Amino acid sequence: MTASARDLTGTEVCVVGLGYVGLPLAVAFAEAGVPVIGFDVDDAKVAAIAAGRSPIEDIADDRLAACLDGGLAVTSLVADAKSAPAYVICVPTPLRDSMPDLAFVESAARVVAEVLEPGDLVVLESTTYPGTTQDFLAPLLEEQCGLVAGEDFDLAYSPERIDPGNTTWTIATTPKVVGGTTDRATDRAEQLYSRVASTVVRAAAPREAEMAKLLENTFRHVNIALVNELAVYCHTLGIDIWEVIRLAATKPFGFMPFQPGPGVGGHCIPVDPSYLSWAVRKHGFQFHFVELAQEVNERMPAYVVSRVTELLNERGLAVSRARLLCVGVAYKPNVSDCRESPAAQVLRKLRALGADVDYLDPHVPEMEVDDAVLRAVAAPVGRYDVAVVLTPHDEVDLAEVAEHAELVFDTRNCLPTGPNVLRL
Repeated sequence: MTASARDLTGTEVCVVGLGYVGLPLAVAFAEAGVPVIGFDVDDAKVAAIAAGRSPIEDIADDRLAACLDGGLAVTSLVADAKSAPAYVICVPTPLRDSMPDLAFVESAARVVAEVLEPGDLVVLESTTYPGTTQDFLAPLLEEQCGLVAGEDFDLAYSPERIDPGNTTWTIATTPKVVGGTTDRATDRAEQLYSRVASTVVRAAAPREAEMAKLLENTFRHVNIALVNELAVYCHTLGIDIWEVIRLAATKPFGFMPFQPGPGVGGHCIPVDPSYLSWAVRKHGFQFHFVELAQEVNERMPAYVVSRVTELLNERGLAVSRARLLCVGVAYKPNVSDCRESPAAQVLRKLRALGADVDYLDPHVPEMEVDDAVLRAVAAPVGRYDVAVVLTPHDEVDLAEVAEHAELVFDTRNCLPTGPNVLRL
């Protein structure tokens, strides 16, 4: 390198982006005794965090306050980040028109380029297609700051592995993959993350680390689609899919159980495989597995609605005259995140058919549906023709739900079957 690397031990780290990935990482660094600056362009978010109000469910306000009293500072001013020798970019990478949208990565890169100095380390954590770090981020940083990656500063990729609501697998306990554009960059990224992660796994290069992240979520996406499609066929054949899974899971090798449900949602599973599919198509191929899995999982909310409609018809009641309760609208249990939530899609579809629909979700007090703002009920209200269990939060008493419904349609295998409980 033309500039000597600045030692990271005991010095500051700047986390760019204080969302569901960046803020937990910044807190982890602070709790490990690493002075850290959290940067975000959203002034309101920064002000809330600085006042000790966490926008992330996994970070309690008292935990955030303790970090603010210790080694964590937050800012929306680029100049405040100038003293950091390491920058970790944790910004969203959504899809736009089925194509990767790197606008947030580009904006973050321009922020980092303003303060980047010789000897600094830059790490990208945002999920993206293979080649982004070396073919997109490196040239952008070099153009903006005049330094050369691998010579004047180090550059690496480390895929985020945040699982919101999971208290077992955290930043500390989940192995951290790092892949640098040079061996030195990998060494420095490993040194950085070893401060907060118990295990750091080295990748040969950024491309392998980028692809590993896509493989992880594509694996889940494809297998969820497989069991969702099996659930549809098992219902047609009169076979209990949950019993099938229970039996298959007794095999101690060569099988991993996945559970069917109303679809997939959240920040990763519905989105990340599309990055891989897009990257494959760029080279003239078609990733049939990914695209078929997407198709299967995307039609599950409509399948759930069709099953509810069928159950009502069997009882001589049109869906447009039915009173329904949707239990849970977040994309997974014990979080408030409704991004790409299949449960929310089920609720919308039922309302579109004219049903009178309440929803019960202690984590989502209100939500927008088309032109209306719906508010959650605190408990079942009166009598429902069907209660549809979509996202079972721990705080929800499902037995109470069953008492207030003529029929329960359980899409998550949460209740024992009975005269008024049917499963997906």
